[in-house]
Amino acid sequence: MLEKLKKQVWEANLSLPAHGLVTLTWGNVSGIDRSGEKPLVVIKPSGVSYENMTAQDMVVVDMEGNVIEGNYRPSSDTPTHLWLYQKFTEVGGITHTHSTYAVAFAQAKQNIFAYGTTHADYYYGKIPCTRPLSPNEIQGEYEKETGKVITETFEEEKIAPLFMPGVLVQSHGPFTWGKTPEDSVMHSVVLEEVARMAFLTRMLSAEILPVDQFLLDKHYLRKHGANAYYGQ
Repeated sequence: MLEKLKKQVWEANLSLPAHGLVTLTWGNVSGIDRSGEKPLVVIKPSGVSYENMTAQDMVVVDMEGNVIEGNYRPSSDTPTHLWLYQKFTEVGGITHTHSTYAVAFAQAKQNIFAYGTTHADYYYGKIPCTRPLSPNEIQGEYEKETGKVITETFEEEKIAPLFMPGVLVQSHGPFTWGKTPEDSVMHSVVLEEVARMAFLTRMLSAEILPVDQFLLDKHYLRKHGANAYYGQ
């Protein structure tokens, strides 16, 4: 079942340690197949080391989180992924990591502002940090509530998910997404790098302001706008 997607998700998960984004098993990638009567999600199994993981270890779940195929429990973050797929219907892949600089901003409860064109090439403005989860949310369906606080942030700030393919969950860490599992990993790589750049920039100049809007527009829209013409 979904052998091609399993292979994509497996390869995307293996790329996380290759890019230095995860320690131990701290991370997961999923992908969704929306072509059938009901959508199905393929996600990394819980607690399985990257060194030993195979494509056949990937777990297939339905949108209620029921295991359709797989020998392991799905990632504990599965409810977050499922909620995002339900609300962000353009998204085809989701990545979650605990990468160092992105987590530092999440723990500092700070947005990552766009200070230059590297950020602007991929993220159209500040990468938002969510509000904290309430005690009731934490004690209830914690992982689902994590998804809810992400979509709440995007609704309140009127952000389009594909123009802003990532978020920081306060005191937790980053989630990123894209049209494919590979795209979602790429956005995690970029998020970690721009977080590091933003951290260093602010170390050099605590009063630095975000990049001018017209330069942000130019760099983002020349790659992702209706008349995009640039690619690296």
